[in-house]
Amino acid sequence: MDVSLSSWFVILLAAFAANMPFLNERLFAVIPIRRSSKPIWLRLAELFVLYLAVRGVGYVLESRIGNVFPQGWEFYVITACLFFVLAFPGFVFRYLRKQHG
Repeated sequence: MDVSLSSWFVILLAAFAANMPFLNERLFAVIPIRRSSKPIWLRLAELFVLYLAVRGVGYVLESRIGNVFPQGWEFYVITACLFFVLAFPGFVFRYLRKQHG
């Protein structure tokens, strides 16, 4: 897998993973929840765990391509903010969309 393809793979994976907590009522899209809907704190916790998973996939792909570059705290803050921006469509769909009926 070349650098460009792996970069696009991580971006698309991040977009999918960021919206997944808001588009279903199961924990990690697998484990059913006893309540009728997930509370917001559980969705945010799931979002954080999925961010760590996507970051791990990115790290593995970077290590397979060549040397892993050292990152400081700024890198992790920026990628977390970008992950939350990618989650915005799912958040809008779940909480801000006007309910008709």
